Amino acid sequence: MAVFARPKALTEKPWHFCPGCSHGIIHTLVAEVIDELNIRETTVGVCPVGCAVVSHEYFNVDMQQAAHGRAPAVATGIKRVLPERTVFTYQGDGDLASIGTAEIIHAAARGEKITTIFVNNAIYGMTGGQMAPTTLLGQVTTTSPFGRRQDTQGYPIRVAEMLATLEGVAYVARVSVHNPKEINRAKKAIRRAFECQQKGLGFSLVEVLACCPTNWGLSPKESINWLVENMIPYYPLGEYRLPKEVQ
Repeated sequence: MAVFARPKALTEKPWHFCPGCSHGIIHTLVAEVIDELNIRETTVGVCPVGCAVVSHEYFNVDMQQAAHGRAPAVATGIKRVLPERTVFTYQGDGDLASIGTAEIIHAAARGEKITTIFVNNAIYGMTGGQMAPTTLLGQVTTTSPFGRRQDTQGYPIRVAEMLATLEGVAYVARVSVHNPKEINRAKKAIRRAFECQQKGLGFSLVEVLACCPTNWGLSPKESINWLVENMIPYYPLGEYRLPKEVQ
């Protein structure tokens, strides 16, 4: 009997991600939830710009490409035209929290019945490791070689907490995938986010803390330790808005 099997909502294409990158785990969790909810034939995903730009080659569902940061707007259009479909965006922190800040805030404020998977690895991964809105104070990047300073570069944005204050939001959670226990919690959160959409409750988002060993200049194992020691204290895990309908 097979204990583990590739989700039907994933294609057979091998990952192109760097060793130790968390995208493969997160992709798999999203695909497993789609399979479990039996919505593969009625799901539409919206691809980002960034490391997950080719996620349309991995998710075995209908996919649409969006310009940088515009995934929530594209998803809004798809959902309004095809309200019976389950629509999700898959976005990194550069895509969502920089150019796409206005897009995600207004989609959440309008209570668009879409789901966003937000991958926070505290850096621009695809374009060379520049400082992102989520880069931690003191963190060295290619554009903050002496470490991020609050007096010149401001503070990192806590997206989950910010969106949880908006009335149109049904569900917001921050999770991590650095060990099996947290991976299971992450999958539960992703399922709840999709269930919120199916029940028509409003906007849902799951922020996933992720590793970027290549641009952090660390090994995959060191990256996991760095995430636990540095990211989780600033970006606490938990559910920031949880409706009773999915508890």
